[in-house]
Formats: sequence, C-alpha cells, structure tokens
Amino acid sequence: MTSTVPSGTRQVPTYCYNCVSGPDLLSVKVTDGVATEIGPNFSGVGMHPADGKPCVKAYGLIQKTYNPSRILTPMKRTNPNKGRNEDPGFVPISWDEALDLVAAKLNDIRARGLIDEVGLPRVAATFGHGGTPASYMGSFPAYLSAWGMIDYSFGSGQGVKCVHSEHLYGEYWHRAFTVSADTPNANYIVSFGANVEITGGPCAAARHASARVRGAQRVQIEPHLSITAGASAEWVPIKPKTDPAFMFAMIHILVHENPRERLDLVFLRDTTSSPYLVGPHGYFMRDPDSLKPLIWDSSRNAAVPHDTPGIEPMLEGRVVVAHAIEIGVDEERWRHTDCSAETSFFMLVSHMHKYSPEWAAAICDVPASTIRRIANEFLDQACVGQTVEVDGELLPYRPVAVTLGKTVNNGWGAYECCWSRTMLAVLVGALEVPGGTLGTTVRLNKPHDDRHQSVAPGPDGFMLNKLNPTGKDTWLKTPSGRNAHRTLVPIVGNNGPWSQALGPTHLAWMFQKEVPPNWHTPSKPEIWFAYRTNPAISFWDTDSVAATIATFPFTVCFVYTPDETNHMADILLPEASDLESTQLIRLGKTKFMEQYWQHQGYILRQPAVAPQGEARDFTWIATELAQRTNLLEAYNKAINSGACGVPLRTEDRDFSVDPAVVHSVDSIWNAVCHAASHDLTKGEEVHGLDWFKTNGFMTRPYPKAGWYLYPTIKKNNLRFELPYQERLMRAGRELGNRLHEGDVAWWDEQLGEYQALPVWHDFPELWERELVRKGQKPEDFPFWLIATKSMQYHAGGNVDIQLMDELSRNVRGHGGIMINTAAAARLGVDDGDMLEITSVLGSTQGAAIVAQGIRPDTLVIVGQFGHWATPYATKIKAPTMNAITPMSLELTDATGSGADIVRVSVRRMTAAVPA
Repeated sequence: MTSTVPSGTRQVPTYCYNCVSGPDLLSVKVTDGVATEIGPNFSGVGMHPADGKPCVKAYGLIQKTYNPSRILTPMKRTNPNKGRNEDPGFVPISWDEALDLVAAKLNDIRARGLIDEVGLPRVAATFGHGGTPASYMGSFPAYLSAWGMIDYSFGSGQGVKCVHSEHLYGEYWHRAFTVSADTPNANYIVSFGANVEITGGPCAAARHASARVRGAQRVQIEPHLSITAGASAEWVPIKPKTDPAFMFAMIHILVHENPRERLDLVFLRDTTSSPYLVGPHGYFMRDPDSLKPLIWDSSRNAAVPHDTPGIEPMLEGRVVVAHAIEIGVDEERWRHTDCSAETSFFMLVSHMHKYSPEWAAAICDVPASTIRRIANEFLDQACVGQTVEVDGELLPYRPVAVTLGKTVNNGWGAYECCWSRTMLAVLVGALEVPGGTLGTTVRLNKPHDDRHQSVAPGPDGFMLNKLNPTGKDTWLKTPSGRNAHRTLVPIVGNNGPWSQALGPTHLAWMFQKEVPPNWHTPSKPEIWFAYRTNPAISFWDTDSVAATIATFPFTVCFVYTPDETNHMADILLPEASDLESTQLIRLGKTKFMEQYWQHQGYILRQPAVAPQGEARDFTWIATELAQRTNLLEAYNKAINSGACGVPLRTEDRDFSVDPAVVHSVDSIWNAVCHAASHDLTKGEEVHGLDWFKTNGFMTRPYPKAGWYLYPTIKKNNLRFELPYQERLMRAGRELGNRLHEGDVAWWDEQLGEYQALPVWHDFPELWERELVRKGQKPEDFPFWLIATKSMQYHAGGNVDIQLMDELSRNVRGHGGIMINTAAAARLGVDDGDMLEITSVLGSTQGAAIVAQGIRPDTLVIVGQFGHWATPYATKIKAPTMNAITPMSLELTDATGSGADIVRVSVRRMTAAVPA
C-alpha cells in the first residue's frame, strides 16, 4: 500500500474509544505526515458533555502509533510448542501467505461444518473491554456475520469480573446495561464503590464537578478512599462484600421508621408490581380465565386482573380472594377458593423488618447511626410529589440516586445489591425520572442504539424479557457454547454475542482443564481469534489461562505489540492502529457510564497518518478474508444490512454496495457515511467520507426526555417488575429441576440465589469457606485484597505506553500495595517496604503505600500488571491481583459472575530503599 505524505501542519479530528466511557472527541496535530500532538476538539463545545475534551488515555496515542515495539508485518509461528517459556519463533511473512494460511483453516472448517462433534462452534473469538473493540475493527463484524456460528464464550475479564450483575438485572428491570445517577439534576447520591471520577472519563468528571458546584452531595461507601471518595462530601469505610446489608437497612428505615406517606405511594401503586397479590405458594394469584396477575381493587372490594380499567389498586394489605390460580414450577397449578393473599408490597415490608440498621452495623462495621442518617438524608432529599418539565412534558422530580461499583455489582451479593439499589429508587419514585437512578443503553435487548425502542409489552404487565427457557421440553440441556450461558443462566438470554460474552466466561476456561461431575466435556476451538484482549493478564488465575491458550490448536491474533496472549498465537496480523484507520460510529444519546448527551449523530475515526510498516486497515483485512473464504457476497450483504453501524438500504435510501464486487476501504465507509447522514437528517443533508474527514462528526439535537424511561413505561401501560421477582424465582427452580434430572448438583448454591425477595447471606463467609475447602485456615489470610482503577490504565490497553507509566509514577497508589497505617504499624511495615502478598494460589510483591484512607482489614492494588511479554510493561514493577486470584465455581454467583477480591496474608520482605 502506498500513500502520499501531506506536507505542512494540519489538525485532524477523530475519536478515542479505548474504554466504555467514550467516545471522546479529540484532534491530532500532524506536521509533514507525522502525528505530534493530541488535543481537545473544541468543535464539541456545547455538544459533547465534556466540551470536546478527551481523557488522559488519548494523549498516549502518539506514542502508541510510533511505539518501537509494534509488530508491523504479518508473522507466523515456527515453534510448534506453546507456553510461557517457549520462544514462539515468529518469522515475518507476506500478507498473502498469512491470509492464505488463515483462510485455508477456515475453508476446511466450513467444508466439515461450523459445529463440531459435541455441538460447539469450531471457531471462537474473544474481543476486549466492554465491546469497545467494535469501534476499531472496521467491517470485521460484517465478516463475522457472514461466517455464521462463532463461540464468544472465552472472556478476557470483562463481564464476569466487571459490573456483570448490573448488566443483567439492570436490563431486566429498566433497560439499564449500566446504571447512573442523573447527575446534573441529582442533589444526593449514595455511591457504593462506583469510582466514576476515574472510570467515567471526562464526561462523568465534568458532570460531577458541576454538581458539586451547585451543592449536590455524594456519599461514597467503600473500603478505601478512592479518587471518587476523595471528591465526595463523605467517605464511609465499609467492610468488603457487606454492601447488601447496608442497603437492606436503608430499605428497612424507609419502610419501618418513616411515615408511609413519605414514600412515593402513587409510583409504587401504579408503576410497579407492588399491588400484585401473592398466594400461599409464593406465586402471583392469577385470574382463572385470563391467567393475568390479580390486584385488589378497593373500589370493587374484589380481586381483578391487573390491567382492568378504572381500578383503585390496594398497595398494602392481606385479603381473601374468591377465585384464583397460582402457576408454579413446570406449570404446576393450584386452584384457590376463598384464599388468603398478600400484596407484593406488604410482603416486602414484612420481609425487610429484620434488617435493622443495628443488625447491619454489626455486619458492615459501620455505626447504625451513620446508616440511619444516610437513609433519612436520602429520603429527605427525594422531593416526593414534586415535578419538573422536560421537553414540554411534566415528569416526577426525584433528585436522589444510588450507584454501585465493581465488586459490589458482580459476584456473590450483587443480586442483592442491584435489587436494593433499584428498590431504593422505586420506594421514592426515583427510577428513570429526572434526578434519579437511570439506565444508559441496552445490549441484551435490541435495538442497541435506542433503549426506548427495546421496550415492548411482555407477560404480566411488565417489559418483555426473553429468558433462556427452563421448561422440560425447552431447556437447552447440551450447551451451545463453552460457557453454557443458555444452559445455566436464564436471565442472560440468547441475543447473540453479547449474551455469550456475558455468560460465565471463566467456566469456559475452567472446563477446558477440569469438567465438573455429570457435565459435558467441551472441545477446544479449532480456530480462536483474539483482538484488543489479553486474557493471559486480565483474567483471574492468569498462569492457568495462559496454559489453556497454549493448548488451542490454531490462534490468530490481530496485534499491536507482542503480549502474553499472542505469545501463544500461530498467526499475527498487524492492524492499522487508532490514528491510522477508518471507521464511522454512532455518537451521543445515552451510552454507558455517564454518557448522557443532548445530541446524537455520527463521528469518524480517520487516518491522521499513514499506517506504519505493513499494518493494514481492519476493513481491508476483513474484505480479504471474505474473498479468500468465498464469503464476499454474504459479507457485502451484511454491510448493506447494517453491520457497519447503519443500514445502507432502507425504504427511504439506497447507498448499498454491490454484493458481488470487492470494495475498497474508502468506498465502504463512503457508503456508510452517506447512509448515516441520511439516517440522521431524514435525507435533508447527505454527506460522504470526504465531508466527515473535514468536519469529524455530524450531530442533531437529542431530546433530554430521552434520558428517562419512565414516560415510555407509562405510554406502554407497563410496570417495573419490582419488588417481587416471581418470574426469576420460577426460572431458577425450573433450572434446578433440569440440572437435578441430570444429577448435576455443583450449581446448587447458585440456585439458592433465585429468591422472590432477596435474603441476606453471610457473603464474606463464602471466601472463608473457600479457604477451608483449599485446606487452609481463614485466620492465616486475614486481609481482603481488592483492586481499583486509574483513568490512564482503565481497560488495560495503555500498559506499554511510556507516558502513562510516567504519569502514574506521580499519582499516589500506583506501583505498590496500599495498606492502612494502623495495620502497617502492627506488622512493623513502613512506607516503601517491599511486601509479599500471598493467597491460596500464589504471591505477588510490591512496595508498601501506607495510608489512613483504607480499612485495617483491606489492601488495595491499582490496576492489573504482571506482564512478562508486553515489551514496555515488563519493566513496570507493580503487583498484580489477577495472578493470585483463583477461578472458583464456589465463588461464582447465579448470573455466572465473580468478583475482584481475594483473601491474602502479608509479609514484609525488605525495608524501603532510600531515594
């Protein structure tokens, strides 16, 4: 490939989407064809929530582009032996040879069938952080679509060790793949470990800074004083994994220590399942004819179907129902005559009675007075009964929110936390309304770009949620993927790659090594593709993951530099990096974290400079593979159908590409640009690639009312499926029946999580029991080790960029192990002493960082390191938690997620070295 290097200096607009808090706008200064500076794109002022400013990660893109360790030619492995201590013997080859080798493997698979002898896809793929690689892989999604069945079961840490349960329950309850406070309108935010000042990027930082200026308060509840805690009105140091107890107590205070009229009784009555009647077997009482759930109509003094017009639902109480049916597990039915029933809200109130703040205080190590004060401040600030006008529509105004962070909203206790957080919003009417607790986007429901359109009426007056079936004749007994998401996790559904990627991905790794009793033995993928992912570092038990990758027969990695995962690869394909390739993506609306825009549109990533060496645009790679595997027509048709982000052909437009013809990178994206601009403006303004290269992005206003799902729920006459989880309870019990029919008992503890109303379990004790199972004494591992993030390393793609390391050395917490001052004194540890942290799996070392802003029973590490193949990162002497955190079936919750937390011991190795 050749290109003309432009002379002079110019500013090139583009984007950074290296973590889920993007896309951030930026501008690249290019002088004589060389990128020299990264800066804001001030064309975004007033449009971008951070006025066109990118986060610190983007400033490393210059060094990323010119990194001397980049792989700049295709390479193939010459050493058939794979492993950490094996030299791959990579040798340069031509693109033709590399692509022919890959295509030969793919064509052989296609000839034999996409599914292997045990019913699993022969091709697997793993992509990195939160779906962000899709914003860099050009038209490759079109190739994946053209190919057919692919197994996305092997995760790299995203999902199961991120905010996994929030993804699943958030979408289920209010179309919230991630959950955020309505920060610009909130006055009181209770944050359980949500380190949003770091993970939320400049958009979140700007929103919260503005909120503080106008007097909003945030209470940060977590074991250590994070960056977000330091920028909050109050920090409450809670014992790890006890957050559900704190929130249960908050609910108790609202429903047992305050007058009922202080709650949003209208919201509870008319917009939730609170009035639904529950029968003696724990299921909704249903109309014998329609099978619809019953509500007690106070005006008729009788039970009627929930959607009967003109009723006055009773919110709280116990009644006698003349005729009703309960439907239980596997269609078991009970017919009732003159039977006692209770409203769901009545059951909630009774259920929460035992969870007093005094009870929680003993568990959380937080004074009952503090829990009570925070709960009452939350209620005081809720403004129940007030309204605000948004885009001409009068909506409830509830300026309070509860947010959750990593390790709180994944792993054991996450169901209880996600339910409690949502219930706290429901009790004061603050769910999906101005000021309250909001969702952002959807990934388990479609369309992905508009969560409002994903709302459809489902059974029982709730939103349609397609659970994986658990019936006798419908349950998928033999897993269709190696993490068994359709077989083990009803709530994750079966909506393509996202459902697979949000399954219990660590089980895919674990079961390659050891299969539990009476389970299916999974095959190895015959080809495994990996892009922007390094599970040999980013997952738990990294040595085991690396060893498993080494057993895969043929691995293809799209590469930037050598790393611990592509060390095991057979073929390396160098893709043109962030500043060297072309792609158009959607911009604005609401998406992840705190990306709430009042604009929507499209933004272009374009080559600011020519690709280094023989690196190729991903769209070129995808097109070449399509040709060589005889999938060109299907590939082009997928592009026309919208695989590049927008359909090229609709009833109103036709910018489609000829399916039978090979198209250049620019011609494909030129067609996408025309279709996108037509889509945005309804055909009033249509522009091609050249226009987007000059202007960078194209937007139109997006109504602020689009931030809130409440109006859509009301327009569809639906209710939020809270507080009572009848459907999930039934699915869990049916799943238990199916597993027990096959003598599968190793998932029984997970089945216990399927409760209609969550109950407290001693979650910290689960880690102690795990130690005992490993033949250890809990008292020998007295500390909780947790990880926290930093903005420059968030998502893990910047560890080999020198600038990020230099910056981190000037930010306290990096490169060492944070330990409480009193705990350090007890162990004879001074600041800078070398410590060895040991778990049942292994040890890691780092310098002591002695601080008061951490609980005495907790240690903290920033980021995940331990690199042994990534060139610059091998020089970073920092501890790693992943290497000493086991993958554990027992520490996996019902949704299939775990948590970044492990019990450890501490040993002082050497004294600090004088500066």
